[in-house]
Amino acid sequence: MAIIHKKHSEEAEKKKQMREREKRIQQKNKEKNTIDDDFDTVINMTNRNNKKVVTQHKKQQEQYNKKVQKRKKRNKRIIKWTSIAVIVIGGVIFALCSPIFNIKSITAVNNNILSQDTLISLSGLKTDQNIFRFLKSDVEKNLKENPYVESVRVNRKLPDTVEIDVTERQRNFSIKFLNGYAYINNQGYILEISEENGGLPVIQGTETTEENIAPGNRLDLNDLKKLETVIKIMKVAKENEIAEKISVLDISNKDEYILYFEGEKKTAYLGDGSNLNTKLLYVKEIMEKYEAGKEGTIFVDGDFNNKFKAYFREKV
Repeated sequence: MAIIHKKHSEEAEKKKQMREREKRIQQKNKEKNTIDDDFDTVINMTNRNNKKVVTQHKKQQEQYNKKVQKRKKRNKRIIKWTSIAVIVIGGVIFALCSPIFNIKSITAVNNNILSQDTLISLSGLKTDQNIFRFLKSDVEKNLKENPYVESVRVNRKLPDTVEIDVTERQRNFSIKFLNGYAYINNQGYILEISEENGGLPVIQGTETTEENIAPGNRLDLNDLKKLETVIKIMKVAKENEIAEKISVLDISNKDEYILYFEGEKKTAYLGDGSNLNTKLLYVKEIMEKYEAGKEGTIFVDGDFNNKFKAYFREKV
């Protein structure tokens, strides 16, 4: 019995040792797995960190490259515009100093009333003056001081010519002024004072004061309104081929415009500015009926809508 018990005890001890051994082996394996897991974790973290570092470095490199590119572009622009500025400044200095650009010819175009010499004198330009050393606006302002100049353009024709392109006001009428006449255009601008009427129809009976009748001024407002009617009268008279026979227009009374035909020795009373086509047609017919030299007065100043009839009263 003792031998059997001893045998069982030895077997139990062996089993116990085997279990402890297995536990140790399992513990070692577990520790090994833990170490391996930790190693893998470290490796993974290291790889991620390395990737992160590489990515950050790449971004930094890209940002640096962009900055370098921007700096290069900026430097190129600076060099480009600096070069252009140097060229322009050099060109300006050359243009202002070179005798090539000295004015040799000053010409006027589209001028019919003002002479070329007059326009050149008004402009203030001189030959041998540098073509770039004047302001066109100043020259144009000088030219517009003459009342005949309605508008003007000054053109540089390189290398040495200046062209004065002028639009002139036209003389349409003259008005009695002291012992002479003042020429005016259709806008009522006073253009010139002369001893002669210039072969123009004479307007008498204006209200503009003598001190205001000077070249460059305009007629006063009342006269400008009457001038509008005068222009209509002349337009219709031209259509009826009698405009050239009108020598004087009296505008003293806006309700009674009077025309004088000195060559025909006739006077026409028109009344106000209404029905001008009808009135001037009658004037034409009466003048054709009563030949030139037969002195008298034509009356067309009545109400044609109320059975008024134009008539001629011969002077006795």
